[in-house]
Amino acid sequence: MGAMTQHSDPLTPAGVTWSRVSPLFIRARIIATCLVLLPILLAAVVVAAVLGDWIWALVALPALLLAWVLWLIPRQVRAIGYAEEEDDLLVRRGVLFRSLVVVPYGRMQFTDVAQGPLLRALGLATVKLHTASASTDATIPGLPAAEAARLKDRLTELGESRLAGL
Repeated sequence: MGAMTQHSDPLTPAGVTWSRVSPLFIRARIIATCLVLLPILLAAVVVAAVLGDWIWALVALPALLLAWVLWLIPRQVRAIGYAEEEDDLLVRRGVLFRSLVVVPYGRMQFTDVAQGPLLRALGLATVKLHTASASTDATIPGLPAAEAARLKDRLTELGESRLAGL
């Protein structure tokens, strides 16, 4: 038998320093989730109170879904990261289904910064990177607004300088 080679995780490149999104993004995701699931849970409780008996079992479905999502959201947010490398921007996400998107600076066509009312209230923003291929577009949600503006400006600058070099 030959010597075994150590297999590196392709979704966690060695030597990369990851930046994380704001922990406030957990709050934003929880609020958005509650705005959807709490009315469903409330409706299930009202129906169960009126019809009684076995209908209470139906209340367990949205309650369990809400509990599971509230458990999952912090883990999902902590799994989001980005790294500004010399030639590429790396964006990772996912807990169970993980992904790593590598966007070469020279392939970026434009960047957007977006804020909905909830993110704006928390001082957060989302940076969106667009390339010629939709499969290499990337989104970094939950950044502090100042960091989102800085990252957008830096990526625009790097994209323009690398594109000019082609």
